[in-house]
Amino acid sequence: MARGYPDGLQADHTVRRRRAAYATPVAMLLLGGVLMLALTGMLGGARSPAMRADAPDAVLTVKTPRTLRSGLFFETIVTVAARRPIADAVVAVPPALWRDMTINTQLPAAETEAFRDGRWHLHYGPLAAGERLEVKIDGQINPPLTIGTRGDVTLLDGERELARVPVTMRVLP
Repeated sequence: MARGYPDGLQADHTVRRRRAAYATPVAMLLLGGVLMLALTGMLGGARSPAMRADAPDAVLTVKTPRTLRSGLFFETIVTVAARRPIADAVVAVPPALWRDMTINTQLPAAETEAFRDGRWHLHYGPLAAGERLEVKIDGQINPPLTIGTRGDVTLLDGERELARVPVTMRVLP
C-alpha cells in the first residue's frame, strides 16, 4: 500500500523545479556588490585619519569616525601637545557637533565645564611645554541624526584661541 503525503504536501512538491527567484545570478551579484561596498568602509566603520591643526603654541589632533551609521557607538580622541606653556587648556565644542548624539564617557573628566560663547568649554588646567593631554570621548548616534553634523573643535588657553580643527561626520541610516 502506498503511503500518502503528510498534510499540506502533495506529489508535485517532490518534483525538482528551476532555481528560486532569490538564487538567480543577478541577485547573487547584487548581494556581492553590497558586501564589497560595505568592505570598502563607505557605509561606515572604516578607519578615519586624524585631523590636525599645528599652531605655534600647541598641536591639536582630533581622531573621530568620518562616516557612521545611526545607532552606532563611536570613539573620539582629542590630543593636545603643548609646545609652550598653557595656563588653562580648554577644549571647546559647539552644540551643533554633538546634537542628536549621546555622549557616554569623557576621560579624563574636565576640571570644570561651562557653556559660553555658544560652545561647551571643557577646562583641563595647565599644561607645561612638551606635555600632552589626551581626552577620550565615547558617544552614540541617536536616531534623529541623519545626513551628518559638523563643527569646530577648538583649543583655547583660557579665552585665547590656540588651534581649531573642523570636524564633519556623515551619518547614514
